Amino acid sequence: MEPGELEAYLHDEAHFPGGWTPGVFLPRTEAEVAGALAEAPAVLASGARSSLTGGATPLGEWVVSMERFTLLEACGGGEVRAGAGVTLEALERFLGESGRWYPPVPTFTGATVGGVVSTNAAGAATFKYGSTRDWVVGLTVMLASGGVLDLERGEVRAHRDGYFDLEDVGGRRARVPVPGYRMPDVAKRSAGYHAEPEMDLIDLFIGAEGTLGIVLEARLGAVPRRVSTLTALAVLPEESAAFELAAELRQAALATRAGGDPCGVEVAAIEMMDARCLAILREDGADRRQGVELRDADGAALLIQAELPAALGEQQAFEQIGGFENSNAPDTPLVRLCRLLAPWGVLERLHVALPGDAARAAQLFALREAVPVGVNRRVGEAQRTVHPAIQKVAADMVVPFERFPEMMRAYRRGFERRGLDYAIWGHISDGNVHPNVLPRSAAEVEAGKLALLEFGRELALLGGCPLSEHGTGRNPVKQALLAQLYGDSGILQMRAVKAAFDPAGKLAPGVVFPRLAGTCPSVG
Repeated sequence: MEPGELEAYLHDEAHFPGGWTPGVFLPRTEAEVAGALAEAPAVLASGARSSLTGGATPLGEWVVSMERFTLLEACGGGEVRAGAGVTLEALERFLGESGRWYPPVPTFTGATVGGVVSTNAAGAATFKYGSTRDWVVGLTVMLASGGVLDLERGEVRAHRDGYFDLEDVGGRRARVPVPGYRMPDVAKRSAGYHAEPEMDLIDLFIGAEGTLGIVLEARLGAVPRRVSTLTALAVLPEESAAFELAAELRQAALATRAGGDPCGVEVAAIEMMDARCLAILREDGADRRQGVELRDADGAALLIQAELPAALGEQQAFEQIGGFENSNAPDTPLVRLCRLLAPWGVLERLHVALPGDAARAAQLFALREAVPVGVNRRVGEAQRTVHPAIQKVAADMVVPFERFPEMMRAYRRGFERRGLDYAIWGHISDGNVHPNVLPRSAAEVEAGKLALLEFGRELALLGGCPLSEHGTGRNPVKQALLAQLYGDSGILQMRAVKAAFDPAGKLAPGVVFPRLAGTCPSVG
């Protein structure tokens, strides 16, 4: 591999510093992955390198890129078998050919199956469809020894006393302890090794970030696509109104699911952008480029994805939106949605992508994505022009939805007490948003990190989790948040699981928790 080609494997989307590797393996078969494990003293499995935590940045390990594991085939029961290197975009395209889909797709569809399984990735639609864990029905995993586990959900469960007895882990019997900590009861969670009484063995590998085994392929659930989606951007004058409207939309959707009302409002996802996000969009002209005009007085915006009957045509949708106030209007999900939104005064400026209008939907999603792009650009400019120590400081936290306003107040108190500039956006329907600092100095980077640790403590009291979607990776603050969540004893319990599967510390050393001196092979 040429030096220029190697460069692409030295960093991920977190831009974690210091990435280097002696070389890259590009296996196509199980045997070639096993060969890489036999040859290299330490390895880091890699996919799309879209990690936001440094989890795909090598620090001296050999990279085992799974990009050539691209098998895609339909299985019985509507399931799909996908290699670790299959992108979610390719998965969606493959399933779409047979009228099916994989619902829990995170925002970035360039991510790979191996990556989303390894982080238990989740996205906007978790509110209705759950996270990756809920859709994995089978896994093929290679252990550090080169041995392969073919796991089927429901086949191997932990003993009631809290352990797995496995016959062959690297040619030996192994007793794998189940951690005894209690995980937060929230909609999404990517916070260390999964743990629950009598848990399924497959769940230990989902969200383990490649530290227990390398995912070779996964069998995933898929469902027939019997709905179409309306996407709408609602702009509100105050953030508190956005919270209340989101609560109403969620409640209407939950009531629809509970009662099976065919005319009920079915919202699959709601995203939120705060006032600073909207200011960034205006400053960058992103709103106008996407056909949206934002105003200085706008306090928050919600991006709503509502599911409607697949048979609803564009003309019917126009008619229902235009006539929803008529007492003789048909009782349909779209009419009910309009009636729910009307009292909030958002219909006059509501930006709508009707079912089938992929171009307009893409514009609205592009508007949302322009927020992190704008934040990252500002951080990068400050790093170049002010101080090289300036870096992105951001969190990925979740609370039960009813505690969401309290979480937001905690963010604002913590940031404003430190005089920090910040923006908050994310998946309000899950109680999960991403507070981001826009540091103007190296000192503000450190102040932002202290704020995030403070938020982790506060969220724990609200029943939340400080690591929701992106995992822990190599990020020191996220690793500190993980230790804060479970305590030193919890990290020791995770290390015991790691030692049972990978006693030499060969797989992804330094990911999830820091290396311990003498436990990892030399990678120099």
